[in-house]
Amino acid sequence: MDKLNRREFLALAGATGIGLGIAACTTPAAPIAQSTPVATPSGPDDIDAMHEKGVKDFVANLEKNTANFFPKRLPFKLDGATKVFEITCEELEWETAPGQKIAALTYNRVVPGPEIRVTEGDTVRVIVTNKMKESTAIHWHGVHTPNKMDGVPYVTQPPIKPGETFTYEFSAKPIGSHMYHSHHNAAEQVTKGLLGAFIVEPKDKKSEPAFDSEYVLILNDSRIGLTLNGKSFPATGAIIAKRGEKVRVRFMNEGLLDHPMHFHGGYMQIVAQDGWVLPNPTMCDTVNIAPGQRFDAIIQMDEPGVWAFHCHILTHAESPHGMFGMVTALIVQ
Repeated sequence: MDKLNRREFLALAGATGIGLGIAACTTPAAPIAQSTPVATPSGPDDIDAMHEKGVKDFVANLEKNTANFFPKRLPFKLDGATKVFEITCEELEWETAPGQKIAALTYNRVVPGPEIRVTEGDTVRVIVTNKMKESTAIHWHGVHTPNKMDGVPYVTQPPIKPGETFTYEFSAKPIGSHMYHSHHNAAEQVTKGLLGAFIVEPKDKKSEPAFDSEYVLILNDSRIGLTLNGKSFPATGAIIAKRGEKVRVRFMNEGLLDHPMHFHGGYMQIVAQDGWVLPNPTMCDTVNIAPGQRFDAIIQMDEPGVWAFHCHILTHAESPHGMFGMVTALIVQ
Protein backbone atom coordinates (compact mmCIF):
# COMPACT_ATOMS: atom_id res chain seq x y z
CA MET A 1 0.00 0.00 0.00
CA ASP A 2 1.39 3.39 -0.99
CA LYS A 3 1.74 6.01 1.69
CA LEU A 4 -0.07 9.31 1.28
CA ASN A 5 1.21 12.15 3.41
CA ARG A 6 -0.93 14.93 4.83
CA ARG A 7 0.10 17.43 2.15
CA GLU A 8 -0.82 15.04 -0.66
CA PHE A 9 -4.15 14.28 1.01
CA LEU A 10 -4.95 17.97 1.35
CA ALA A 11 -4.04 18.55 -2.29
CA LEU A 12 -6.46 15.84 -3.37
CA ALA A 13 -9.10 17.07 -0.96
CA GLY A 14 -8.77 20.62 -2.20
CA ALA A 15 -9.11 19.54 -5.81
CA THR A 16 -12.13 17.34 -5.28
CA GLY A 17 -13.77 18.28 -2.00
CA ILE A 18 -14.57 15.76 0.68
CA GLY A 19 -18.30 15.31 0.25
CA LEU A 20 -19.29 12.43 2.50
CA GLY A 21 -23.04 12.25 1.91
CA ILE A 22 -25.08 9.84 3.97
CA ALA A 23 -28.69 8.70 3.53
CA ALA A 24 -31.34 6.35 4.95
CA CYS A 25 -31.70 5.19 8.54
CA THR A 26 -32.79 2.28 10.67
CA THR A 27 -33.60 1.50 14.27
CA PRO A 28 -30.77 -0.36 16.01
CA ALA A 29 -31.61 -3.85 17.20
CA ALA A 30 -29.19 -3.73 20.12
CA PRO A 31 -27.47 -1.14 22.32
CA ILE A 32 -24.67 0.60 20.46
CA ALA A 33 -21.70 2.21 22.15
CA GLN A 34 -21.71 5.81 20.98
CA SER A 35 -18.53 7.51 19.77
CA THR A 36 -20.08 10.91 19.02
CA PRO A 37 -19.24 13.98 21.14
CA VAL A 38 -21.62 14.73 24.00
CA ALA A 39 -21.76 18.50 23.41
CA THR A 40 -24.97 19.67 21.71
CA PRO A 41 -24.50 21.95 18.67
CA SER A 42 -25.84 25.45 19.37
CA GLY A 43 -26.85 26.10 15.78
CA PRO A 44 -25.99 25.64 12.08
CA ASP A 45 -22.54 27.19 12.39
CA ASP A 46 -21.72 24.88 15.27
CA ILE A 47 -22.86 21.87 13.20
CA ASP A 48 -20.57 23.00 10.37
CA ALA A 49 -17.64 23.41 12.76
CA MET A 50 -18.12 19.93 14.25
CA HIS A 51 -18.29 18.34 10.80
CA GLU A 52 -15.14 20.19 9.75
CA LYS A 53 -13.26 19.18 12.89
CA GLY A 54 -13.93 15.49 12.28
CA VAL A 55 -12.58 15.66 8.74
CA LYS A 56 -9.54 17.65 9.86
CA ASP A 57 -8.82 15.08 12.58
CA PHE A 58 -9.09 12.30 9.98
CA VAL A 59 -6.61 14.11 7.71
CA ALA A 60 -4.17 14.95 10.50
CA ASN A 61 -3.87 11.33 11.60
CA LEU A 62 -4.33 9.67 8.22
CA GLU A 63 -0.90 8.08 7.80
CA LYS A 64 -0.73 6.70 11.36
CA ASN A 65 -4.30 5.44 11.35
CA THR A 66 -4.00 3.81 7.93
CA ALA A 67 -0.82 1.97 8.94
CA ASN A 68 -2.66 0.36 11.86
CA PHE A 69 -6.15 0.06 10.38
CA PHE A 70 -6.09 -3.12 8.34
CA PRO A 71 -5.66 -6.51 10.06
CA LYS A 72 -2.11 -7.84 10.16
CA ARG A 73 -1.50 -11.45 9.15
CA LEU A 74 -0.90 -13.92 11.94
CA PRO A 75 2.47 -15.67 11.49
CA PHE A 76 2.64 -19.43 11.77
CA LYS A 77 5.17 -22.13 12.55
CA LEU A 78 5.54 -25.37 10.63
CA ASP A 79 5.15 -28.74 12.31
CA GLY A 80 6.02 -30.92 9.36
CA ALA A 81 3.53 -29.77 6.74
CA THR A 82 1.05 -28.42 9.32
CA LYS A 83 0.71 -24.65 9.73
CA VAL A 84 0.47 -23.89 13.44
CA PHE A 85 -1.11 -20.64 14.63
CA GLU A 86 -1.45 -19.41 18.22
CA ILE A 87 -4.30 -17.26 19.51
CA THR A 88 -4.70 -15.84 23.01
CA CYS A 89 -8.04 -14.48 24.21
CA GLU A 90 -7.60 -11.48 26.50
CA GLU A 91 -9.61 -8.61 27.98
CA LEU A 92 -8.28 -5.09 27.55
CA GLU A 93 -9.28 -1.49 26.98
CA TRP A 94 -9.53 -0.68 23.27
CA GLU A 95 -9.76 2.83 21.82
CA THR A 96 -12.24 2.97 18.94
CA ALA A 97 -12.02 6.75 18.41
CA PRO A 98 -10.17 9.62 20.11
CA GLY A 99 -11.22 9.58 23.76
CA GLN A 100 -13.63 6.66 23.25
CA LYS A 101 -12.36 3.56 25.07
CA ILE A 102 -14.23 0.28 25.29
CA ALA A 103 -13.85 -2.76 27.54
CA ALA A 104 -12.99 -5.15 24.72
CA LEU A 105 -12.35 -8.86 24.28
CA THR A 106 -9.46 -9.55 21.94
CA TYR A 107 -7.55 -12.15 19.99
CA ASN A 108 -3.83 -11.44 20.45
CA ARG A 109 -4.61 -8.01 21.93
CA VAL A 110 -6.11 -6.45 18.78
CA VAL A 111 -9.62 -5.80 17.41
CA PRO A 112 -10.34 -7.38 15.03
CA GLY A 113 -8.05 -10.33 15.64
CA PRO A 114 -5.11 -10.93 13.29
CA GLU A 115 -5.90 -12.22 9.82
CA ILE A 116 -5.32 -15.93 9.29
CA ARG A 117 -4.45 -16.63 5.65
CA VAL A 118 -3.77 -20.10 4.27
CA THR A 119 -3.93 -22.02 1.00
CA GLU A 120 -6.65 -24.53 0.15
CA GLY A 121 -5.68 -27.99 1.31
CA ASP A 122 -3.31 -26.76 4.03
CA THR A 123 -3.48 -28.62 7.32
CA VAL A 124 -4.17 -25.90 9.87
CA ARG A 125 -3.68 -26.14 13.62
CA VAL A 126 -4.82 -23.28 15.85
CA ILE A 127 -3.86 -23.37 19.54
CA VAL A 128 -6.26 -21.19 21.53
CA THR A 129 -5.46 -20.06 25.09
CA ASN A 130 -8.16 -18.38 27.16
CA LYS A 131 -6.90 -15.66 29.51
CA MET A 132 -10.33 -14.08 29.96
CA LYS A 133 -12.63 -14.33 32.98
CA GLU A 134 -15.26 -16.34 31.12
CA SER A 135 -15.36 -19.38 28.85
CA THR A 136 -15.15 -19.13 25.07
CA ALA A 137 -14.66 -21.14 21.87
CA ILE A 138 -13.87 -20.36 18.22
CA HIS A 139 -16.16 -21.12 15.30
CA TRP A 140 -14.64 -21.12 11.80
CA HIS A 141 -17.41 -19.36 9.91
CA GLY A 142 -17.57 -20.56 6.30
CA VAL A 143 -14.75 -23.09 6.71
CA HIS A 144 -15.66 -26.76 6.26
CA THR A 145 -14.21 -28.44 9.34
CA PRO A 146 -14.77 -31.84 10.95
CA ASN A 147 -17.76 -31.65 13.29
CA LYS A 148 -15.64 -31.79 16.45
CA MET A 149 -13.70 -28.72 15.25
CA ASP A 150 -16.78 -26.53 14.61
CA GLY A 151 -16.37 -24.58 17.84
CA VAL A 152 -19.84 -24.65 19.43
CA PRO A 153 -19.66 -25.41 23.19
CA TYR A 154 -21.78 -28.34 24.41
CA VAL A 155 -22.61 -29.22 20.79
CA THR A 156 -19.20 -30.07 19.32
CA GLN A 157 -16.76 -29.41 22.19
CA PRO A 158 -16.54 -28.35 25.83
CA PRO A 159 -16.09 -24.61 26.35
CA ILE A 160 -12.55 -23.32 26.72
CA LYS A 161 -12.64 -22.23 30.36
CA PRO A 162 -10.46 -19.47 31.82
CA GLY A 163 -6.84 -20.63 31.93
CA GLU A 164 -7.45 -23.52 29.53
CA THR A 165 -6.09 -24.23 26.05
CA PHE A 166 -7.86 -25.96 23.17
CA THR A 167 -6.38 -27.06 19.86
CA TYR A 168 -8.30 -26.93 16.58
CA GLU A 169 -7.03 -28.81 13.54
CA PHE A 170 -8.57 -29.11 10.09
CA SER A 171 -7.91 -28.91 6.36
CA ALA A 172 -8.38 -25.45 4.84
CA LYS A 173 -11.39 -25.50 2.53
CA PRO A 174 -13.20 -24.12 0.61
CA ILE A 175 -11.42 -21.13 -0.87
CA GLY A 176 -12.73 -17.67 -0.11
CA SER A 177 -13.33 -14.99 2.49
CA HIS A 178 -14.31 -16.57 5.81
CA MET A 179 -14.28 -15.52 9.45
CA TYR A 180 -13.40 -16.84 12.87
CA HIS A 181 -15.25 -15.73 15.99
CA SER A 182 -16.54 -16.75 19.38
CA HIS A 183 -19.59 -19.02 19.52
CA HIS A 184 -20.06 -18.78 23.30
CA ASN A 185 -22.05 -15.87 24.73
CA ALA A 186 -21.51 -14.73 21.16
CA ALA A 187 -23.81 -11.69 21.04
CA GLU A 188 -21.55 -10.12 23.65
CA GLN A 189 -18.17 -11.70 22.91
CA VAL A 190 -18.20 -11.12 19.15
CA THR A 191 -19.49 -7.57 19.34
CA LYS A 192 -16.84 -6.85 21.99
CA GLY A 193 -14.07 -7.93 19.63
CA LEU A 194 -13.63 -11.72 19.43
CA LEU A 195 -13.58 -11.90 15.64
CA GLY A 196 -11.19 -12.03 12.72
CA ALA A 197 -10.74 -12.83 9.03
CA PHE A 198 -9.90 -16.36 7.88
CA ILE A 199 -8.95 -16.36 4.20
CA VAL A 200 -8.35 -19.47 2.12
CA GLU A 201 -6.50 -18.74 -1.10
CA PRO A 202 -6.74 -21.09 -4.11
CA LYS A 203 -3.75 -23.19 -5.10
CA ASP A 204 -4.15 -21.88 -8.63
CA LYS A 205 -4.15 -18.07 -8.36
CA LYS A 206 -5.23 -17.84 -12.00
CA SER A 207 -8.75 -18.65 -10.85
CA GLU A 208 -8.82 -15.41 -8.86
CA PRO A 209 -10.17 -12.13 -10.29
CA ALA A 210 -7.46 -9.67 -11.29
CA PHE A 211 -6.58 -6.96 -8.76
CA ASP A 212 -3.60 -4.82 -7.76
CA SER A 213 -4.12 -4.54 -4.00
CA GLU A 214 -6.38 -6.05 -1.37
CA TYR A 215 -8.03 -4.91 1.84
CA VAL A 216 -10.14 -6.59 4.52
CA LEU A 217 -12.96 -4.50 5.99
CA ILE A 218 -14.72 -6.03 9.01
CA LEU A 219 -17.95 -4.38 10.12
CA ASN A 220 -19.14 -4.42 13.72
CA ASP A 221 -21.62 -2.66 15.98
CA SER A 222 -23.30 -2.88 19.41
CA ARG A 223 -20.86 -3.40 22.28
CA ILE A 224 -17.77 -2.02 20.57
CA GLY A 225 -19.77 0.61 18.71
CA LEU A 226 -20.24 1.23 15.01
CA THR A 227 -16.83 0.33 13.69
CA LEU A 228 -14.78 -0.61 10.65
CA ASN A 229 -11.86 -2.84 11.60
CA GLY A 230 -12.39 -1.92 15.24
CA LYS A 231 -12.24 1.84 14.67
CA SER A 232 -14.79 4.64 14.32
CA PHE A 233 -14.34 7.77 12.20
CA PRO A 234 -12.19 9.85 12.47
CA ALA A 235 -9.87 7.07 13.71
CA THR A 236 -10.46 4.92 10.61
CA GLY A 237 -7.74 4.50 8.00
CA ALA A 238 -8.11 4.91 4.24
CA ILE A 239 -7.89 2.65 1.21
CA ILE A 240 -5.24 4.12 -1.07
CA ALA A 241 -4.59 3.25 -4.71
CA LYS A 242 -3.28 4.72 -7.93
CA ARG A 243 -5.46 5.72 -10.86
CA GLY A 244 -6.18 2.75 -13.10
CA GLU A 245 -5.62 0.16 -10.39
CA LYS A 246 -8.13 -2.44 -9.26
CA VAL A 247 -8.67 -2.88 -5.53
CA ARG A 248 -10.19 -5.96 -3.94
CA VAL A 249 -12.18 -5.32 -0.77
CA ARG A 250 -13.26 -8.28 1.36
CA PHE A 251 -16.30 -7.11 3.35
CA MET A 252 -17.20 -9.13 6.46
CA ASN A 253 -20.09 -8.31 8.79
CA GLU A 254 -19.52 -9.49 12.36
CA GLY A 255 -22.16 -7.21 13.88
CA LEU A 256 -25.83 -7.62 14.77
CA LEU A 257 -27.17 -5.22 12.12
CA ASP A 258 -27.26 -4.94 8.34
CA HIS A 259 -24.75 -2.49 6.88
CA PRO A 260 -25.18 -1.27 3.27
CA MET A 261 -21.68 -0.14 2.30
CA HIS A 262 -21.65 2.60 -0.32
CA PHE A 263 -18.75 3.81 -2.48
CA HIS A 264 -18.76 7.32 -3.95
CA GLY A 265 -17.17 8.02 -7.29
CA GLY A 266 -17.59 4.74 -9.11
CA TYR A 267 -18.88 1.24 -8.84
CA MET A 268 -18.07 -2.10 -7.27
CA GLN A 269 -18.07 -5.42 -9.06
CA ILE A 270 -19.23 -8.10 -6.61
CA VAL A 271 -17.21 -11.19 -7.52
CA ALA A 272 -17.86 -13.48 -4.54
CA GLN A 273 -20.44 -14.01 -1.80
CA ASP A 274 -19.76 -15.94 1.40
CA GLY A 275 -16.52 -17.17 -0.15
CA TRP A 276 -18.10 -18.53 -3.32
CA VAL A 277 -17.03 -17.02 -6.64
CA LEU A 278 -20.08 -15.72 -8.50
CA PRO A 279 -20.47 -17.07 -12.06
CA ASN A 280 -22.07 -13.75 -13.03
CA PRO A 281 -20.55 -10.86 -11.06
CA THR A 282 -22.92 -7.99 -10.32
CA MET A 283 -22.28 -4.26 -10.52
CA CYS A 284 -23.35 -1.83 -7.80
CA ASP A 285 -22.31 1.19 -5.78
CA THR A 286 -23.96 -0.11 -2.59
CA VAL A 287 -23.80 -3.64 -1.22
CA ASN A 288 -25.96 -4.62 1.74
CA ILE A 289 -24.09 -6.94 4.08
CA ALA A 290 -26.17 -8.87 6.60
CA PRO A 291 -24.70 -10.29 9.83
CA GLY A 292 -22.45 -13.22 9.00
CA GLN A 293 -22.22 -12.38 5.30
CA ARG A 294 -19.09 -11.76 3.30
CA PHE A 295 -18.79 -10.07 -0.09
CA ASP A 296 -15.70 -9.64 -2.25
CA ALA A 297 -15.73 -6.52 -4.41
CA ILE A 298 -13.40 -5.30 -7.14
CA ILE A 299 -13.28 -1.52 -7.39
CA GLN A 300 -11.83 0.13 -10.49
CA MET A 301 -9.90 3.29 -9.61
CA ASP A 302 -10.59 5.63 -12.51
CA GLU A 303 -11.12 9.07 -11.02
CA PRO A 304 -8.48 10.73 -8.79
CA GLY A 305 -9.62 12.22 -5.53
CA VAL A 306 -10.81 11.51 -2.03
CA TRP A 307 -13.98 9.44 -2.19
CA ALA A 308 -16.30 8.71 0.72
CA PHE A 309 -16.81 5.05 1.63
CA HIS A 310 -19.44 4.49 4.32
CA CYS A 311 -22.42 2.62 5.67
CA HIS A 312 -25.48 4.14 4.01
CA ILE A 313 -27.57 4.16 7.18
CA LEU A 314 -27.69 7.64 8.66
CA THR A 315 -27.49 6.62 12.30
CA HIS A 316 -24.38 4.55 11.59
CA ALA A 317 -22.36 7.33 10.02
CA GLU A 318 -23.38 10.93 10.68
CA SER A 319 -25.12 13.18 13.20
CA PRO A 320 -25.27 16.91 13.98
CA HIS A 321 -21.88 16.41 15.67
CA GLY A 322 -20.36 15.36 12.35
CA MET A 323 -19.37 12.07 10.81
CA PHE A 324 -18.60 9.15 13.09
CA GLY A 325 -18.75 5.38 13.12
CA MET A 326 -18.74 3.51 9.83
CA VAL A 327 -17.06 6.09 7.60
CA THR A 328 -13.75 5.95 5.80
CA ALA A 329 -12.33 7.15 2.48
CA LEU A 330 -10.98 5.66 -0.69
CA ILE A 331 -8.16 7.78 -2.06
CA VAL A 332 -7.20 7.58 -5.73
CA GLN A 333 -3.83 9.18 -6.47
